[in-house]
Amino acid sequence: MAFETERSTWVQGRASAAEIDVGLRQYMLRVYNYMASGLALTGIFAALVANTPALWQLFFYAGANGGASPTALGWVAIIAPLGLVMAFSFGLARMQASTAQALFWLYAGLMGISMSSIFMVYTATSITRVFFITAASFAGLSLYGYTTQRSLSAFGSFLVMGLWGLVIASLVNIFLASSMLNFIMSVAGVLIFAGLTAYDTQKIKEMYWVGDGGEVAAKKAVMGALTLYLDFINLFVMLLRFFGDRRD
Repeated sequence: MAFETERSTWVQGRASAAEIDVGLRQYMLRVYNYMASGLALTGIFAALVANTPALWQLFFYAGANGGASPTALGWVAIIAPLGLVMAFSFGLARMQASTAQALFWLYAGLMGISMSSIFMVYTATSITRVFFITAASFAGLSLYGYTTQRSLSAFGSFLVMGLWGLVIASLVNIFLASSMLNFIMSVAGVLIFAGLTAYDTQKIKEMYWVGDGGEVAAKKAVMGALTLYLDFINLFVMLLRFFGDRRD
């Protein structure tokens, strides 16, 4: 009798573990699908604005040194995503999953508008090349974060501190305009966002709970997608500074 009880407990444990494993894979696949869809939407909006003169003139005008300066509407497109991130951070628990999804698509579209200016600075060929470099790097780093048994919590705390340092240094360099500081920030940015990709993937994985209802699971997936989307975009921008070919 004791043997049968023990065997039954073991079978139930295996079944429960299998259920969690399948649910976790579905959850992570949902996160990656949202993220990939957001990146695709950003790319579409960026290419559309960059290659449509009427749209381009709504958001940008030619700046100094062949760059692009935002118009008033352009500044709205640049600043609005910050407000959306705040809405996600403080209002996700109160909003419906469908609202969170809509805000994510809106965020991705606005990012596409603001990032369309890179086509004025870098060649389309080098942008494409750096995108695939970023995608390959991101995939490897995210896979490590998903599969490693080592906790990255302490590592993550250090990266978050580095991220705040990067933000402060960026603000300071607006006034200093130092090329050396800009180079240092680019190197630090690549390392920070590479590390955050692995850390955030592990954190998103740990957020999964088999008992979550459909609404909660959907909101977790959207928030996880936004987190990884930001890691990808920032890693791409940092790598573009190194490997992007500037227009003459």
